[in-house]
Amino acid sequence: MSDIGEIRMQVMWNRLISVVEEQALTLLRTAFSTSVREAGDLSAGVFDPRGEMLAQAVTGTPGHVNTMAEAVLHFIGEIPREEMFEGDTYVTNDPWKGTGHLHDITMVSPSFLDGELVAFFACTAHVVDVGGRGFGADAKSVYEEGIQIPIMKFAERGEVNTDLVRLLRTNVREPNQVVGDFYSLAACNEVGHQRLIAMMKEIGLQSLDVLGEFIFSHTRVAMRERLEALPKGSWSNELVTDGYDTPVKLAATVAIRNDHVAVDFTGADPMSRWGINCPIIYSKAYACYALKCVVAPDIPNNSASLAFFTVESPVNILNAVRPAPVALRHILGHMVPDLVLGALAKAIPGQILAEGAGALWNIHISVRPVAGQQGSRAEVLMFNSGGMGARPSSDGLSATAFPSGVHTMPIEATEHTGPIIVWRKELRPNSGGDGQFRGGLGQLIEIAAIDGHEFDFSAMFDRVNHPAKGRNGGEHGAAGAVMLDDGTKMRPKGWQHVPAGRRLILELPGGGGYGDPAKRDPRTSARDRSKGYVLENGK
Repeated sequence: MSDIGEIRMQVMWNRLISVVEEQALTLLRTAFSTSVREAGDLSAGVFDPRGEMLAQAVTGTPGHVNTMAEAVLHFIGEIPREEMFEGDTYVTNDPWKGTGHLHDITMVSPSFLDGELVAFFACTAHVVDVGGRGFGADAKSVYEEGIQIPIMKFAERGEVNTDLVRLLRTNVREPNQVVGDFYSLAACNEVGHQRLIAMMKEIGLQSLDVLGEFIFSHTRVAMRERLEALPKGSWSNELVTDGYDTPVKLAATVAIRNDHVAVDFTGADPMSRWGINCPIIYSKAYACYALKCVVAPDIPNNSASLAFFTVESPVNILNAVRPAPVALRHILGHMVPDLVLGALAKAIPGQILAEGAGALWNIHISVRPVAGQQGSRAEVLMFNSGGMGARPSSDGLSATAFPSGVHTMPIEATEHTGPIIVWRKELRPNSGGDGQFRGGLGQLIEIAAIDGHEFDFSAMFDRVNHPAKGRNGGEHGAAGAVMLDDGTKMRPKGWQHVPAGRRLILELPGGGGYGDPAKRDPRTSARDRSKGYVLENGK
């Protein structure tokens, strides 16, 4: 290919990325749930007719993007080509064919040009409610966790399946929000389709075959170069998390070969009776993300780059099978990067950050008026983040969602969704592990219902009994804690009650430190004290 041809292809590749970025922004702008429009808990991407991901939007989470890359193949496998029409949109929330739990809705839409199938657009978003027990770990099987939507048509030839919409409205607590998000997801794919077809007509493309081969071939060459530079061999790591009522051991072996990197979760604990199990599609998504952060962070994420990573596991808590409860699959899934990175730290010492808070401190609040009083009811979802682990050359980021990458909802947006007040939301002093580079800080959050109301909440917290470990001599981050304002300790997982007049206090965990604390720059330590990150009587 000539230099001009290479440049032209690169321009078209960039155009394709801009298409999926606009696709994702459509979902952000039109979504009803705060988890989507405020936190960015979504993904969007474009795929070739074979179901191979050509490009993903930068906006979105690894758990959604990388599972979506596999999910599209399930859609193609279940909906015959002769039953695909212009104006179609397909949907599922199957945890094993989508993104790991029922709260995530995945939609796929075929894109036609002059009657020929040229692409698929896919997107995913977390909705506020899917019925059942609600967003929590208390269910004993997936059947208790909410409505299950098999791969089916949300719309055919542009006509929405109103029977499905009626089923949704009957089974969820927030029908307007949930149904609104379904339409937002469909609109998201439609915008991607319109922009792609306009681009192809402008450039004169009849298919994406040549552009796809350009993308994949260049990605393969770049990935092979990165793999060649890595040491070859196998390294293992174990990580213990809080679990539901007993600790859970996670285990992984990472093998770096000449042509790929393999991850094996043999040795992880068996499936749990509680809803903290993780389907392999989600465990794989975050294992691949951890590998890519180390091997090739600057290479675009697509089917060609993901093909260099393989993940396998016997049936266990990281490869849970139906009908295991999986609502909180994100808790262990978000620990997978620390698990995998711990193994890589043995392969390439001095280059891997310390452990961090890992799992988001999500909280689902079901608020209602006290018996006999007037008031409103609401389902409120908050995403909160602890601290990242310190890096080999800099402090960890505070109150940052690594590895998920979602944003924290603004307090104003959260309070707007229901009768609650967030009295305090601030960085938690002394929570980052000491070291040459300090771990990121967690947060202090204080929540109450407004007068005359009470609430139940689903705790989805970890690192309460097993804090983030430091690396290379760095100290552990502070453990998290959950309590009422009168000192009553609450459990880190499960549905619990907060009486009227009481406040719920969350102390989010900090990230581990990196390196010998004695080597920390005194000027940096003084800055930490002056900003209140480290109190005088603390570290």
